[in-house]
Parts: sequence; C-alpha cells; structure tokens
Amino acid sequence: MKKITEDILYVGVDDRRIDLFEGLFPVPNGIAYNSYVILDEKIAVTDAVEAKFVDQWLEDLDAALGGRTPDYLLVHHMEPDHSAGIARFLKKYPDAKVVSTAKTFAMMQNFFGAGTGEGGITVGEGQTLSLGSRELKFFMAPMVHWPEVMMTYDTKTKTLFSADAFGRFGALDTDEPWEEQAGRYYFSIVGKYGMQVQGVLKKLAAVQVNRICALHGPVLEGEDLKSALVYYDKWSRYEADTDGVLICYGSVYGNTEKAAKMLAGFLKDRGVKHIEVFDLARCDESEAVEEAFRYSTLVLASVTYNGEIFPPVREYIDCLVERNYQNRRVGIIENGSWAPVAGRAMVAKFEKSKNITVLENRVKITSALNLDSISQLSALADEIAGK
Repeated sequence: MKKITEDILYVGVDDRRIDLFEGLFPVPNGIAYNSYVILDEKIAVTDAVEAKFVDQWLEDLDAALGGRTPDYLLVHHMEPDHSAGIARFLKKYPDAKVVSTAKTFAMMQNFFGAGTGEGGITVGEGQTLSLGSRELKFFMAPMVHWPEVMMTYDTKTKTLFSADAFGRFGALDTDEPWEEQAGRYYFSIVGKYGMQVQGVLKKLAAVQVNRICALHGPVLEGEDLKSALVYYDKWSRYEADTDGVLICYGSVYGNTEKAAKMLAGFLKDRGVKHIEVFDLARCDESEAVEEAFRYSTLVLASVTYNGEIFPPVREYIDCLVERNYQNRRVGIIENGSWAPVAGRAMVAKFEKSKNITVLENRVKITSALNLDSISQLSALADEIAGK
C-alpha cells in the first residue's frame, strides 16, 4: 500500500513472473497491475488485478480500507489482467456497486457468467458520481484499446485514471524513465488507434490534470506528465520522434546483412547521425516496431525466399501496416539468386498505408554484393541523406 495523495492509495501489484505480455511482447522487467482506493465519504476502488495476484490484492485492499467497506468498484477496462478479481471482490463486498460502461457489463457476463455486476451503475460520457467532497467524471475512450474502455477524472485532486493509456512495460520497482518502455508499450498495444487517442487528448485538454494513474506503470506527475502528453500527441499523429534511419533486414547466408550494414556505413559517412540496424530474425520484434514509428526513414532489406519476402521481414511489415504505419519514407533492398522479387512484394504490402513514400533508388542484389549493387547502395544513401 502506498499513498498517492492523502486520500488516494495504491493497492496494485508487480508481476515479475511474466515473460510475455499478452502472450507476445517480452517483458524482462515484468509488468505492474495497478489498482487504487479513493477514500471519501464513500469509497471507490479502481479495477482489479491479474488472477495470480487476487489474494494479495484483496489483502492489501483490506489494509487500505482500515475497516471500512467500499461502495464502488470502477472498472475501466475488462482485459483479464485488470478484471480477474471482480467476482471475488463482489463476493467479499456484496453491497458494493460496479460502475462502468454498458459494453463492460456485457463483457463481464461473458467472462464471469450471469449475475456478475448485477445492479451495477452504467455511466456514459461526461456523467458524474459523487463520493462526498469530490465528484468523479467519466470519459469514454472506446478502442483505446478495447471498445468498452472508460477513464475517470477525480475533480478534487485533478487525477486521471486512464485505463491502459499512458502505461508502460516494467514493474514499478524498475528504475528506468517512463518513455524507455512506454513507446514500445504504446506501439505494441495502442498504436493502431491514433485517431481514438487524439479524441481522448481533446477531451483531456478541457480539464486540469495533475497526475495520471494508468493501469500499468508509474503515476505520472510534473514534467513526466507533460512529457507523456507530448509523446502521446506525437505518436497518435504518427509523427517521427527522430530524423534518422532504421535499417531492418532478413538474411540467410549473410549477403543481405552485409548490404544493410554497408548502407549504414554509407549513411554515417554522409553525416546521418541517427542510424539503427535490426536483424529481424533475431531481435525483439516489438522493439523494431517501436523504432520504425520513432524514425523518419525505414529501409527494409530482404532475401527472396520461396518466391516471397523472407518470413521475419514479411511478419514485421504486417505488424507495421496493422498498426497504421504512415507518414514515412521507405527504402527497399532485395536479394535473390535467380529471381529477386522480395522488393516488389515489400512495396505491395504498403499499398493501403497512408503517406508512405517509397524511395526511388531501389537496390537489387543477385546473390552477393558486386560493384553494381554497391553503387546502388551508394545512390540510396545519397537519396536518404540528401532529403
């Protein structure tokens, strides 16, 4: 239990056992499942925790309540890492009312069966709930990143309970700046829904926010809060953080890898300061996805494999397109011993993406680098550096 303000207490947990978040994204420093208690004439608890930690959560909650009984459970998001304790909470506190959206109550029945949350309070955009000295105001945030999501604004302390938005990977005892894992978290979890994030940011602009309490990651206040709002605005507009080049490659026998690294050297010689190179067969894909959104230019290098794109490169492009990758320049390097076609296939993947500029100088390698393909790499470097 930890005090956030005099009357807001933290009762969440750190999960150091987890290896993959949502079964996909590596979390070597774990993850936090956040829950809060708002103490007033009436008491509201925000969200539950993942199933393995419900016992601990209920014990900490009991200590925070100090013998009192909660009146409300605010459910901001029904994903199981936040909702697994709802049924046991209601069994322990049968007089408490669940407060959430209509879609949440429908999902609750699907997850936990008939009767769960029965008699709860359904709220909509702008509605309020009085706890005594404060009112809670509710903002709907559909598809940030599930359709039932809502956020709660505490008018007394100017605290926003933001559901999954503004979260980050990493347990709370991990000593690292918010943005180091927040970007990978955003582009992995929320990145597809930039338009919906922009809608939420417009709502928040109408109120004073002193702190943000997300369902994952630390409480954001002061400069950290200001920085997070700037990042979310930029990220949800699909604007690059860094004027630089990300080179991502897939190589079988090392020749495509040589080309990718040679291009990096050419770019460095031409004064490009920010360059990163990823081997898509070996890297954490979520890191490579994050960096693609951070950099202004992406170069994809793929060997032709079974008449198609090398599978790790193909999967990577699919991840980008699925997350609405846009407003970027993309360079192409293809390799093939008898029929290099990966380049054409890579370009086709972006046909439905918005504002993708494919660079004019495409590089074609036939098996291994030679004077001609090295000259093409040099021309691609000139085009990238020149713009």
